[in-house]
Amino acid sequence: MSDGAPMLHREEAFHDAWASAVDPSTVLVRESFTLPTCPENQWIDTALGDLRGKTVVELGAGLGEASAWFAMRGARVIATDVSGGMLTVARQVAARHSTTITAVQMDGASLALANASVDVVYGANVLHHVDQARCIQEVHRVLRPGGVAAFWDPLRYNPAINVYRRMATAVRTEDEHPLGVADLRLLRRTFGSVNARFFWLAALGVFVWFFLGRRIHPNAERYWKKIITDYKSIAPLHRVLATLDLILLRIPGVRWWAWNIAVVCRK
Repeated sequence: MSDGAPMLHREEAFHDAWASAVDPSTVLVRESFTLPTCPENQWIDTALGDLRGKTVVELGAGLGEASAWFAMRGARVIATDVSGGMLTVARQVAARHSTTITAVQMDGASLALANASVDVVYGANVLHHVDQARCIQEVHRVLRPGGVAAFWDPLRYNPAINVYRRMATAVRTEDEHPLGVADLRLLRRTFGSVNARFFWLAALGVFVWFFLGRRIHPNAERYWKKIITDYKSIAPLHRVLATLDLILLRIPGVRWWAWNIAVVCRK
């Protein structure tokens, strides 16, 4: 493990506990890449293009939705996570979708992979759990020339989502550090080209609806999963707010108040 061993142990224990409570049959793979409430994955998936025969590494694979999805699209997938429990679930999820992945427990900031051995690295909600600078350098190292790294993670600036973070202490880890402007600059210094998109500003009204309209405390359920599992019930509200975001997220200063940023980087 890296120098942040205590943090990694906390992350491992937290995610092992989460994994132990998950039924793999309830993990939504296709929905995580096709529903309107998953615009980050839709944008990244389109940017990655044809993955048949390519080696794809997922950092922080979690429950394995993306690993299974990429394997279903013909990629050779290596799912990595600091949590052995999550990797067990990820393997089961892949099997339920009639595909296979290679699951390896490792720290995203210290990848046990050869130089220039990977075509694609993907990470969802992982950079804000690790040492960003070390992780980004490791990703650059393992990518082949022309290889692509794609990430999406939360940003730190929106006051409303920061209130949510202070409330959702039971479903988040103490070591999380959402991204900021400096992280995008680091990516741009590291990679030959970086394309960034921002998601979820007005659409965060869905979170307000969960709390005020449906009386669901942030510690009771993970809102970022409910936008997938409960899509049908929130679709009309989300549709209106997402349309407003098409305007708001084009404004340079305003877009940094979004919930998430997604980047596609080419070596």
